[in-house]
Amino acid sequence: MAKFLIVEARFYDELNDMLIAGATDALKAAGHEHEIVTVPGALEIPGAISLAIESDEYDGFVAIGVVIRGETYHFEIVAGESARGIMALTMDGAAIGNGIVTVENEEQALERADKALKNKGGEAARAAIAMHELAMRFTARQQ
Repeated sequence: MAKFLIVEARFYDELNDMLIAGATDALKAAGHEHEIVTVPGALEIPGAISLAIESDEYDGFVAIGVVIRGETYHFEIVAGESARGIMALTMDGAAIGNGIVTVENEEQALERADKALKNKGGEAARAAIAMHELAMRFTARQQ
């Protein structure tokens, strides 16, 4: 059994709740424990994961958030930089599933968050589990 940290950027309560439900269901179904922390926005997710990595308490991470395009360039910055930060941590060996939904409108977000439809929260959790299992496989070879 592994322990995962779900890091959520809570901005759209209903959408986040749906994504978290998908993620927690997937983690529980795989027999893993989890905790949830909330950060102010998607840009803070990689920083929170980095701090949690240093604690050595968690085996993997699930990033959860919703970024909906607005009228300004801010969408591109938030979507791109949060993904870049998560990818950098992944390249350093962290087992992370990226469930930050970046969409044009709320309808697209609902479709991706709903467990009965695209279930991006569940997908992110399963990706984190898969990366953790892969890390354990390669770590075992080194011993």
